[in-house]
Amino acid sequence: MQEKLSNRINNLATSQTLAMAAKARELRAEGKDVIGLSLGEPDFNTPDFIKDAAIQAINDDYNSYTPVDGYVELKDAIITKFKRDNNLTYTYPQIVVSTGAKQSLANVALAMLNPGDEVILPCPYWVSYAEIVKLAEGTPVEVPTTLESNFKMTPEQLEAAITPKTKMLWYSSPCNPSGMVYTKEELRALADVLAKHPDIIIVSDEIYEHINYIGGHASMAEFEDMYDRTVTVNGVAKAFAMTGWRIGYIGAPAWIARACNKLQGQVTSGANCIAQRAVITALEAPVSKISYMVDTFKTRRKLIIDLLNEIEGFETTEPEGAFYVFPNISSYFGKTIKGHTINNATDFSMFLLEEALVATVTGDAFGNPECIRISYAASEAQIEEALKRIKSALSE
Repeated sequence: MQEKLSNRINNLATSQTLAMAAKARELRAEGKDVIGLSLGEPDFNTPDFIKDAAIQAINDDYNSYTPVDGYVELKDAIITKFKRDNNLTYTYPQIVVSTGAKQSLANVALAMLNPGDEVILPCPYWVSYAEIVKLAEGTPVEVPTTLESNFKMTPEQLEAAITPKTKMLWYSSPCNPSGMVYTKEELRALADVLAKHPDIIIVSDEIYEHINYIGGHASMAEFEDMYDRTVTVNGVAKAFAMTGWRIGYIGAPAWIARACNKLQGQVTSGANCIAQRAVITALEAPVSKISYMVDTFKTRRKLIIDLLNEIEGFETTEPEGAFYVFPNISSYFGKTIKGHTINNATDFSMFLLEEALVATVTGDAFGNPECIRISYAASEAQIEEALKRIKSALSE
């Protein structure tokens, strides 16, 4: 029956992060003790003060359809947050609230891209970027980066990737999966290249903004000459441990926001009413109320790097943000371990799942075939046990 499906869906790849999580669940159902280090999901509960706001919203009988682009009160909170945390000034028509930052990204792609339009993606990039671009009939243009460059795209690489068909640049900082963070100076250097190409739109994915270990988060839209060309994407999933609440948002030029609002009105309409009321409380709170989670991630980051450094064949940098390490494991390519021939990162990731019972994600999913992504959004005990298993499995 495959031939009865649309070319659009047949050409769409399955999310590798979700596929690995599904495989891990299958093994658990068979009674296997699998440690999951594949999903990008904080292992904390949503803070009580946010849950209390949701309960209050239920008791206050919030149950009706919401405005397509979000409650005015939530837009107020988003506008205040952008000004407080990012020195960005947005108005109501520039804000669109969506069912997760993933929908925000899909809205932008579907509203902006025509067949053949090129979107520059510095590699590694978040697993869904390329597929969202292809779904919108755009063409992903991958710009490889290396561990030696801390997985950051240089201005020279950006310039070389631009063609007459270039429509957009998408990137995340802090980056999923590498954890790198662009400094303000590095973003300015990229902006200097973009200044010569005024028709290119920038999508700055800042969902991991507050999970930052070096301080000084920078936004592309802070630069006056980039403000009218930049879509700033954010949400509450990661820093507030609200992945299942499904609220993301954009601050964008009004004409792009209107287009996203128009599209969303025909697809999902407004986001969940209770979740929106809870997010008002989340965004209005001082960032210090979630700092305990960031402090914990920082402790785990040191632990996992120390343990990885004890395993021969893993090369890694110290992540500057998010909660992932992205080690290069290409030294294992061409080797056979316990009957498994390792030809690529996908083989290596499956080997770890089957032999060490540790779920990771292949770097192929992120545009970097020499690395794997390991999440440290897990307890210290789980991290220690997972790395112990990996080291044992690779002992041959």
